Amino acid sequence: MTRAVRALVAIDPAVRRDSVVAALPQDNVDVVAMVDGFKDVSDALERTRADLLLVACDHESGDVIDLIADARRNRPDRPVVILCSGAPNGFVRQVLEAGADDIMSLPQAPDNVRFLIEKAMARRQVPVHDPARMIAVLGPKGGTGKTLTACNLAVLLASSGHRTVLIDIDLQFGDIGLALGMRPERTMYDLAVAGGDLDAEKVEDYLATHPSGLRMLIAPARPDQAAQVSVELLRNVYAILRDQFDYVIVDTPPGFTPEVITTIDLSTDICLVGTLDTLSLKNTRLGLETLTLMGYPASRISLVLNRAQTRVGITEGDVADVVGRKPDVLVPSDRDIPRSVNEGTPIAISHPKSDAAKAFTALMTRYLPEADRPEAGRRRLLARKA
Repeated sequence: MTRAVRALVAIDPAVRRDSVVAALPQDNVDVVAMVDGFKDVSDALERTRADLLLVACDHESGDVIDLIADARRNRPDRPVVILCSGAPNGFVRQVLEAGADDIMSLPQAPDNVRFLIEKAMARRQVPVHDPARMIAVLGPKGGTGKTLTACNLAVLLASSGHRTVLIDIDLQFGDIGLALGMRPERTMYDLAVAGGDLDAEKVEDYLATHPSGLRMLIAPARPDQAAQVSVELLRNVYAILRDQFDYVIVDTPPGFTPEVITTIDLSTDICLVGTLDTLSLKNTRLGLETLTLMGYPASRISLVLNRAQTRVGITEGDVADVVGRKPDVLVPSDRDIPRSVNEGTPIAISHPKSDAAKAFTALMTRYLPEADRPEAGRRRLLARKA
């Protein structure tokens, strides 16, 4: 699914702002920011992660050539288009030589400006996609298997060819590195104290790479380092990674901490994990009720029940009665699960034919686009045979 082109508009003081606003298209283009003057454009481009720079200037604007050159140097793939009030041939040549993709005079009809933008995007062959699907893996009670679920889900998505990143925000006791057999040198704490501007290139330097292709941002190595990771940092990291990946999976600590609430607010989906015991089921019900109070749509919540076949006197029907809904995915007990955790290899990889691996695969399938799901492939095959 495509989205509107995110355009940052920079307006030279010599140009009437209302003439620029009147020229902006109302559909297929999302103006993420309007900057007066050229001084703060570079910072605004990085902060908004704009797809395209639209510059409104006068033909006597002395700084526009430098602005175009800087924008092209920092992001060669990002188109730059110019709206100019009066554009003699010499100025047009200078603008194009500096790296602008196209130029159009003001005043201008919005349809013409939209066509100019679409042409520039097509020429640069810049893909415009929705931000990544962001899945928060929650468990109001500890010990339910959140990390187990998050790791298997993330590895399966990465192994299926999807660009996937796993983030551990259990800031005091996170252990996705241990669960995946990785000992990265850099953690989220190192990113937090690094200083300087936060951008995609910088975050990339702190991501570890799993053999499956999964990228990971590891929680701080010690509990005392957790205080350095702010909610604002998490917000910025999420925004950056959602632009770089297809899926962002977030492993969370127990409870509704400020970090967890922020993650919920920004997530497209929730994976709520419980186990087959009364304490966990009670907390799972409370978790669902809390999500409802927060206004989170029930249709975007998947309920996973770990150790689902353990004989403890609680049936699947009992679960529905206690929790208020049936589980979407049942992960059976399997003695190979703790062994896979100890070995740092998710069971979806170490024992792909096991019932537990099949359950995690079923969970992954819930998050795939409709066209990529196995049942869609089977329907297409049946249609061709018919």
